[in-house]
Amino acid sequence: MKKNRFPKLKSKHYLVIMTIIALGFIITSLASDKVAYPIRAVAGYIITPFQNGINDIGNFLTDTAAGWQDVRELAAENKELKQQIDTLTEQNNQLLQAQKELARLEELYRLDEAYSDYPKVAAQVISKDPGNWYSTFVIDKGTADGISVDMNVIGQGGLIGIVTETGSNWAQVRSIIDDESNVSVMLSKSSETFMISGSLLEKNNGRLNFFQLNDTDETARAGDAVVTSHISSKFLPGILVGYISDISLDANKLTKSGTLVPVADFTDLREVLVITELKQTKENS
Repeated sequence: MKKNRFPKLKSKHYLVIMTIIALGFIITSLASDKVAYPIRAVAGYIITPFQNGINDIGNFLTDTAAGWQDVRELAAENKELKQQIDTLTEQNNQLLQAQKELARLEELYRLDEAYSDYPKVAAQVISKDPGNWYSTFVIDKGTADGISVDMNVIGQGGLIGIVTETGSNWAQVRSIIDDESNVSVMLSKSSETFMISGSLLEKNNGRLNFFQLNDTDETARAGDAVVTSHISSKFLPGILVGYISDISLDANKLTKSGTLVPVADFTDLREVLVITELKQTKENS
């Protein structure tokens, strides 16, 4: 028979062993604070930085969320400000346009007062010939408004041109800068008569050619005012045309020629006045 490798314990032996184990638990319990301290220290050394990292990540995410909220709010405010700027810009542009229109109408009113002896109809330019210059253009008044061919057209302080064609609610105007235009004029201060004509060459410089000036008194100078003459067959007398720019003696030593600057700006015509009285009618009245 095989012998039992473990000795057989009696009941009293088990009692002693259980007592020792119980005492061990008691002692361990009593010493738990001392034993737990190094454990807690080690745990704190390992876990605390990890916990701090978690806290930092949480704070970062919180700050990031707040930052995105601020970005969204700023974006909304920026959009609103842009809309306000666009609105103010549009209002400012409208105000500037209104001021310019008012200035033009005031100028037209002063012109109407300056030539109060002539009956007039106000009209707007609605189309023009190709190019930068208003050589010929169309206005929004016609025979229904008493407009007829050869009526004088004024604007921007002086003579613009003459009506060449009409419809019931429109009329075509040939300006004094057109190549086909010839106007009998005179010096305002001396009544010396001469002629002006439109010219492509001088039109590009914004000037009109003049010729056949008999300056018998030798008084004509640059800057002198030029008006329509009393001997013109179609243009009413005394309407301002422009001012002499330069003047020189012709080869015949008898007459002078040169250029003048028209009082009107033929690159921008908006409103005009049509004198509803023909030269012949005025002379016969």
